[in-house]
Amino acid sequence: MTEDTTAEFTRDQLAVETAPLRIRPKVTVACKTDLGRVRENNEDKVEYYIPEDDALLAARGLLFLVCDGMGGHAAGQIASELTCKTFIDVYLHHTAAEAAEAARAAVEAANRFVIDVGRQVPGRQGMGTTLTGLMLVQDRAVTVNLGDSRIYRLRGRDLTRLTVDHTMVEEQVRAGLLKPEQAENHPYSHILARCIGAEDSVNPDIEERDLKAGDIFLLCSDGLTNHVSDDAIAKLLALAPGDAAWKLVSAALVDGGSDNCTVIVVRVDELEDV
Repeated sequence: MTEDTTAEFTRDQLAVETAPLRIRPKVTVACKTDLGRVRENNEDKVEYYIPEDDALLAARGLLFLVCDGMGGHAAGQIASELTCKTFIDVYLHHTAAEAAEAARAAVEAANRFVIDVGRQVPGRQGMGTTLTGLMLVQDRAVTVNLGDSRIYRLRGRDLTRLTVDHTMVEEQVRAGLLKPEQAENHPYSHILARCIGAEDSVNPDIEERDLKAGDIFLLCSDGLTNHVSDDAIAKLLALAPGDAAWKLVSAALVDGGSDNCTVIVVRVDELEDV
């Protein structure tokens, strides 16, 4: 976002009843994306936005996104790019007082845009992408998820996966039709049940949790989790964010690098009272 756009957003939002800035999250961020050892192009996209304006920070917080596109002839790359740009723009500019409401509207807008472009441009029909987002709003963490990219939180020594994979196989596991061990090597384990671009209507998971100083968040595409176990992720997240990001991706490459691999590591260093 440009400086002028941010200023315009802030003026618009002054008419909306939002809580004043009470807590300023201070973070250290590192991200890395890699083509992998098999793919010919990178359809992953990673973005983040950290506002400096207090009103914008209070209303929308710090924003982090990972998208993993799908579709032939580079259409997946287009889908993930369009989704990131649209989500950020609509989320920041939406008039909703609540971040979760703005996030839902942003997902819907991104979905409409990707579907419209797919219908209008030859070779891009059926393109889609996952969307995984984290917003740190004052002392709350808001997550949004569609697809099988993931968000983890390391709090102390406890690693928690904050998102659920929206795959056909995972839905069968949750319904009791498959056992977890059957799902691990299932031939359809990566067929998505929900994502951006698949249907005219979209139903993202949006959740809000408490935020604590010392929390470490990981957003990642499945190019990481296909190759790196949760135990290994927990150990590497204990490193400094820059080291963690590089070593997580390196671990996926060493194990085979069968897909694009993207990570963003966010360490909450302080929750500063304002």
